[in-house]
Amino acid sequence: MPTKLDYSKLSLMDALDLATLIEIEAYKRYTQFADRLGSGSGDDAASVFQSMAVNESKHGEQIAERRLALFGDRPPNVRLGDIFDVEAPDFGAPRWNMSPLSAYMVALSSEKKAFAFYDLALRYVTQPDVKALFEELRTEEAEHVQMIESIIAKLPPSARVDLEDEDEGAVPNATERKSRSPY
Repeated sequence: MPTKLDYSKLSLMDALDLATLIEIEAYKRYTQFADRLGSGSGDDAASVFQSMAVNESKHGEQIAERRLALFGDRPPNVRLGDIFDVEAPDFGAPRWNMSPLSAYMVALSSEKKAFAFYDLALRYVTQPDVKALFEELRTEEAEHVQMIESIIAKLPPSARVDLEDEDEGAVPNATERKSRSPY
């Protein structure tokens, strides 16, 4: 997946900082998906996304520990916006009312981008323990891709339906509004 980043010019600290941002963004996104989709059973979309959020949080902590050990509290050179080149979904892809299928498709795209980031970064990371961590994370991203693809293949047709606004029933529809209008 092409990005604007020149991986050959990323410092080890930059690679670690980008990896941390990737995991933080994914944690927040999957937590939001879990909250929005609600939970009805242990194997529903919300439960899957909550589990993924826990994994992303663990990954972020591992990367942050490695970064702290190597670089202390030096300020990062990368910005949050840089993750759109690396892992974050396209702007506007996550929506408040997205269906479980749409949420899984956003997750699939992001996990593929995360895999590509670790795969490309590994060509330039030479520090042995960071290289080992990135190899582990790349493998986990590949497992996430396979898991999400498997879930998508088994989704029922109802998973394609966008969520409705909880307040929608409280708002009169256009026909009712017209008949009540004094104009």
